[in-house]
Amino acid sequence: MALNPTLIWLLLGIGLCLIEFIVPTAFVASVMGISALIVAPLAHLIPFSLQILLWMMLSLVLVLLSRRFVRQKAAKKLDATEAETLTEIPPGKSGRVLYEGNSWAARCEDHTLAIAPHQKVYVTGRQGTTLIVMPESLIHS
Repeated sequence: MALNPTLIWLLLGIGLCLIEFIVPTAFVASVMGISALIVAPLAHLIPFSLQILLWMMLSLVLVLLSRRFVRQKAAKKLDATEAETLTEIPPGKSGRVLYEGNSWAARCEDHTLAIAPHQKVYVTGRQGTTLIVMPESLIHS
């Protein structure tokens, strides 16, 4: 039994768009889903290898175009300022913090400091999907 390529692309597109609701990926999954939905009606007209290539090219172009929208949103002021480290944040490297109920990548504003797990930190900024934090002990001293 041969699978219908249009149906495969439709299911892939819908699945990727739904993943965006479960795991926020800064629109990457939804853009890839939209690309799959665009490829679906063309699936009977072009060979499978070209379908994959078209999907990858459309995804790349749409992700790059959507970055302008994501950057504008990221530049907005953050609502909350407090977070808690979930993992250690080594000096100059990233760790994880709990911020507004979600786990975020984070790094310390001072690249020479390490922050232990389960410490209260203050969010001072954001670069893409990485929060910039400072330990509470440093701010109150």
